[in-house]
Amino acid sequence: MPRAFVPKVATSNHLRDGDVIYFARPGWTRDLARASVAMTEEAAKELLREASQFPLETVGVVLIDVDMSSGAPAPTHFRELFRTRGPSNYFHGKQAENVQL
Repeated sequence: MPRAFVPKVATSNHLRDGDVIYFARPGWTRDLARASVAMTEEAAKELLREASQFPLETVGVVLIDVDMSSGAPAPTHFRELFRTRGPSNYFHGKQAENVQL
């Protein structure tokens, strides 16, 4: 039995500053809640094709799974959740607890 399709968004890193960005037709946003969501396999292929049309703005465009149960896209994988929190040189969680400034 085939696996059920999981909604997807296109994500990348901004070529100039490295920020995590999400494709929101007709361009990009840093806000996951504003990202365009593909609800079918065909729509996902089209979303990836459209998002890949910005080689001077982005690097490494990929599709990621999202959970739509809250009405807005939310990451389903810990890696993507981590990426939504900003660069890893910011102090998060255990890092912040043990900082000696």
